[in-house]
Amino acid sequence: MSKPHVRVYLDDDLQPVADHELPTALTLDTRKLADGPHRLIIRAEDHSGAEGVEEIPFHVQNGPGIIVSGLRSGSTRRGELRLTVDAFSTDDPFDPRRAEARSSIPVWVWVMCLFVVAWAVFYAGRMWDVPAQYRDTPTYGPPPAQVAPATTPR
Repeated sequence: MSKPHVRVYLDDDLQPVADHELPTALTLDTRKLADGPHRLIIRAEDHSGAEGVEEIPFHVQNGPGIIVSGLRSGSTRRGELRLTVDAFSTDDPFDPRRAEARSSIPVWVWVMCLFVVAWAVFYAGRMWDVPAQYRDTPTYGPPPAQVAPATTPR
């Protein structure tokens, strides 16, 4: 009978990144890995020698994040293609002009703005309808007639 242990492999490497008795903790430094897709394969063995395997695909991105506006994955285009490309890294100083990708405002945003403006106009229009019971009160009624001041002849 052997002690329970775990072996951790990275991608298709035949040498394990870690070979420890259980329970264990592991630190994987992704800065040593190339950006892109990777696989972590974990093989654990119990007291009786039965083995369990877990495979975890993950993506490494140590380099800057890249944003492309004007082209989507799998799209078909022809003619001239205008793209906007930007890249951000956690090490870059913050620049508000680069904080968001420049792209056109989506149609649904314009529709929602139009809906809000239409509702505001409707609401303002309804505020002019004074209920009948308040029409003749001093607040809503016509202003009282002003009496002209008496003038003395000269």
